[in-house]
Amino acid sequence: MRYVAAYLLAVLGGKNSPAAADLEKILSSVGVEADGDRVKKVISELNGKSVDEVIAQGREKLSSMPAGGGAVPVAAAAVAAPAAEEKKEAKKEEKKEESESEDDDMGFALFD
Repeated sequence: MRYVAAYLLAVLGGKNSPAAADLEKILSSVGVEADGDRVKKVISELNGKSVDEVIAQGREKLSSMPAGGGAVPVAAAAVAAPAAEEKKEAKKEEKKEESESEDDDMGFALFD
């Protein structure tokens, strides 16, 4: 990920096709030792492609992934939210009941 970030920083800096030396310079400026194979891999994969197009394609792919409710339909989210709140409330009530029973003997019930 750091290699892609360095590539994007180089593009933002005005280089349309950054070279390996550009990425290595960016990475070394923050104390990261660059792996030549990974730098070459990133450059070869992104060479000749518009960064804007690559980002747009990545967003499309991410929007179709069901991770953490990012692509959950609105109706399903509306149903799931109250259920989650009820579970939280039930857990809070259980914790309160447990703490009250523990306080009754204050920990001195050695012979009960």
